[in-house]
Amino acid sequence: MSDLKKIGVVDYGSGNLHSVTKSLEAAGASPLLVTQSSQLDEIDAVVVPGQGSFGDCSRNLRASGMWDAVSEWVRADRPYLGICLGYQLLFESSEESPGTKGLAIFEGHVTRFTDPTLKIPHMGWNELTDTKGPLFEGMGALPHFYFVHSYFPAPQDADLVSAYCDYGGKFAASISRGAVHATQFHPEKSQASGQALLRNFLSSLNAPATSH
Repeated sequence: MSDLKKIGVVDYGSGNLHSVTKSLEAAGASPLLVTQSSQLDEIDAVVVPGQGSFGDCSRNLRASGMWDAVSEWVRADRPYLGICLGYQLLFESSEESPGTKGLAIFEGHVTRFTDPTLKIPHMGWNELTDTKGPLFEGMGALPHFYFVHSYFPAPQDADLVSAYCDYGGKFAASISRGAVHATQFHPEKSQASGQALLRNFLSSLNAPATSH
């Protein structure tokens, strides 16, 4: 039934749009690029990818005219999948871009890896632990996903976290609350695991949202 849902991928000049849309298509969706808020009336779920810096993504989303629309969408608990910066922007701020505000949907700040022995950015495959929620339905206990990042959110509410990853210590690799989901890793670069996660996201659109 997921092919009956319209998936909007927000194009604000900061996302890996080609890979994300191709991966959504492979998972069974027919995504369309969203460049203005009026298009949100036509879709059932929003996907917000993001690459680059927190500050640039924040500025680009504001400049696109989509900032308030995305904020209202998420605050209304409508289906949302944030990827990388699309995850980080849900929080209040980032050490990467002091003085730049995030959407502040959730309390918490984006922080940098501090272990001097770590290779930064954290790049490559890593396993997830303590997975829960609809995105990981049917997956094994330790699914592997692909990461490329130097910063990560530290949610104030631990109940938000739907998976952890260990890289010099545990960090929140993904969150879920109701219909809102976001990942620090890249499903579109994660081959079979990423496809499984995207299919789960599409399947969740046909199920009532629940809080975790």
